[in-house]
Amino acid sequence: MDSQNTLNASLPHSTSLRYNHMRWEAQRRVLRFLLRTIGMTLLVKLDGVEGIENVPAEGPAILYINHIAFVDPLVVVHVVSRNIVPLAKIEVYNYPLIGLIPRIWGVIPVRREEFDRRAVQQALEVLQAGEIVLIAPEGTRRPALAPAKEGIAYLGARSGAPLIPTAIWGTVGFPALRTSRRWKQPGVQVRFGKPFRYHPRLRRPTREELRLMTDEAMYVLAALLPPELRGVYGQLDQATQTTLEWL
Repeated sequence: MDSQNTLNASLPHSTSLRYNHMRWEAQRRVLRFLLRTIGMTLLVKLDGVEGIENVPAEGPAILYINHIAFVDPLVVVHVVSRNIVPLAKIEVYNYPLIGLIPRIWGVIPVRREEFDRRAVQQALEVLQAGEIVLIAPEGTRRPALAPAKEGIAYLGARSGAPLIPTAIWGTVGFPALRTSRRWKQPGVQVRFGKPFRYHPRLRRPTREELRLMTDEAMYVLAALLPPELRGVYGQLDQATQTTLEWL
């Protein structure tokens, strides 16, 4: 069964597909042009991208990242040739001026203090439409990995979509003008890992299984990062992969 059929089979029959891909395409195309020609060219120094071939050319996928700086999601959106729908804290919608960008892009707002079922449903609809969602499992910016929230495991289990660990570092200090001192220092690195799915037997996981699934996914992400950024997932010899199915 391919990823699209797996995803469709995993959603309840009562789910109505409210996400409309074409509604967002034109405005995302404009924003991507501005991001590529102005934002990334003038404000962020990109030093290297590895493993981009691990991002599927079509079909649903979940990119999950460590989150160090504000520009992390923007960098990932820039380097991936397909449009991506990020999840972000609902507060970003209220930022002066900058808050217009998530509104125009169609970023999924998340209430971090609770299990946001509405955000999860929106993400599932985006995946059902065959698109990519981007999530930062820690829920906030950290200098090194902290315990991740279980939403990433729930979303992966319910959708059946492949998950792609995406490590990013070197973003602290950006955005910055090309003439600034920051551009004379090492720039941003992005590394995409091999995709995996959660085992089909975990389509409706228990709380304990969700915790294990989350931690196993985060250890995979940690292995892609420099050691000093692995945080609580730094002991790679303690990592297990009992819930994962490599693709």
